Amino acid sequence: MKNRDSRNPEALWIRRSRISCFEISAAFLLFLLVAGCGAPGEPTPPSPPIPVAVADLAAQQAGDAVQLTFTLPTKTLAGEHLTDAPAIEILRGTLKPDGSPDIKSFRAVETIPGALLGEYRTADKVQIINRITADELRVHPDRAIAYRVRTRASRKRASADSNTAIVRIRPVPERITALHATVTESAVELSWSAPTRTSSGDPLPAISEYRVYRGEVDPASADAAANDLSQAKWKSPLAFLGSVHVETYRDTAFDFGKTYLYTVRTVISADGSPVESSDSVPAIVGPRDVFPPSAPQGLVGAIIVGSPTNAPEVELSWSINTETDLAGYRVYRSDQQDAPGKLVTTDLLLSPVYRDTSVQPGHTYWYSVTAVDRSGNESTPSASVAAEVAQPSS
Repeated sequence: MKNRDSRNPEALWIRRSRISCFEISAAFLLFLLVAGCGAPGEPTPPSPPIPVAVADLAAQQAGDAVQLTFTLPTKTLAGEHLTDAPAIEILRGTLKPDGSPDIKSFRAVETIPGALLGEYRTADKVQIINRITADELRVHPDRAIAYRVRTRASRKRASADSNTAIVRIRPVPERITALHATVTESAVELSWSAPTRTSSGDPLPAISEYRVYRGEVDPASADAAANDLSQAKWKSPLAFLGSVHVETYRDTAFDFGKTYLYTVRTVISADGSPVESSDSVPAIVGPRDVFPPSAPQGLVGAIIVGSPTNAPEVELSWSINTETDLAGYRVYRSDQQDAPGKLVTTDLLLSPVYRDTSVQPGHTYWYSVTAVDRSGNESTPSASVAAEVAQPSS
């Protein structure tokens, strides 16, 4: 028996259309169910933060290295603040014959984790020293190097490259490997030997001058800084102190009780411009005031004769000391000539005068005076003076 729809083409078309609509509707519902697996209420992985690119990279030669300076980005491309300091990648490349950067030559030469960036901050800038090996200087003397940096707040995405900074590396004097420091009462005296070659081993041209730098360090970091300057914990950073044309320098503007780090850089002329060597081996000193004042001069004594009702006294006076750190004076008295004597002043005298009211008539006393500075250093005794106390007249 034939299907009656086969005899009615119009009915057959309507029936098939209903089936197709049902199939399309079912497929659409299935699509919504599948798509709904990640819909409302279910978190999606956040996009990795991408810092804005550094735009103020600058480079300059610093001995046999390059000092890079730039401002660290604080925001992402989306305008959000970076919660942590990003890591820094330093890229180094070469130039094309026409002087433009060779994009394909840039390679990452150093990476600094964000957790260590505090060691490279100076004011509101980041300063990084990128070393140039002696082999590189020897193979490519007086060449230009191109630098870029990029930052990374996540492993997945880094920032775009910074602007390109180009620096020409010239041969510099070899580093001074021995710097000696001697502390005197009036100066820290430095001395060193003149270098004879460049850092790449070539004969050194004429030396223009030496530049001396000084900084104050935390005493706890002194030993580490002596072996590695980057380990210094600065109270005040290295600053230019002065220049000389000989291999000695006297620093008279120091303070006892501080710990100083000194370095010396040799300067030569290259293309009419001064070029400094790297920092010398540091000399670290902690000047301590172990220098006593000079002995007081001009001590004299006068007898103030007593009366039946007033005991005699001895009045002493002497020339004032000129030391700027003078704290005061002490007076000693002895019953015998050339004997050390005993201290008769319980407190330091602020003025160069003293009256001894404890003398006895009929005795001869020998006095001497010492000077004491604020560090507690005591001078040798002054020349002694005798005072003969006579019996009061009746």
